[in-house]
Amino acid sequence: MITSEKEFLEFMDANGFVYKRLEHPAVFTCAEADMHHADVDAVSTKNLFLCDKKARRFFLAVTACEKTVKLDELTSQLGVAHLRFGSEENLMRLLGLTRGSVTMMGLVNDAAHAVELWIDEEIWQAEHFLSHPMINTATLVLSKAELTRFFELTGHKLNLFREKGS
Repeated sequence: MITSEKEFLEFMDANGFVYKRLEHPAVFTCAEADMHHADVDAVSTKNLFLCDKKARRFFLAVTACEKTVKLDELTSQLGVAHLRFGSEENLMRLLGLTRGSVTMMGLVNDAAHAVELWIDEEIWQAEHFLSHPMINTATLVLSKAELTRFFELTGHKLNLFREKGS
């Protein structure tokens, strides 16, 4: 399991990914993160680790920091009756991540494909995205093409959701 930024960046480099790395103090919220890369032309992502009522299905829902995800509206699109935040234990077990460091890059650890990837359809129109490299003291700038290649390499199907009213 890849749990350090160093190991993750070695994985990215070994697979020829193109990215830009921005270092900053630890951030735990989108507002804190935005203070350090507000001038970067990329979608600052909010990543929600979710599960169904019995924690049998797991989801990584990704949207822009400035947006709010209404879990009750997302349930039907994900095909579940109830959504809740996944436990810290499951977050570590499945993605090798801790709260405050939830990132799409954690999918590198989900070899069993237990976590379904869902991205907000509206933000998926962007060309560049910001994502933590397994820790919350740095941010990667990745193109949509590189993210798509990352999802393909990790074997994660990209699903799109739509916010009601969008």
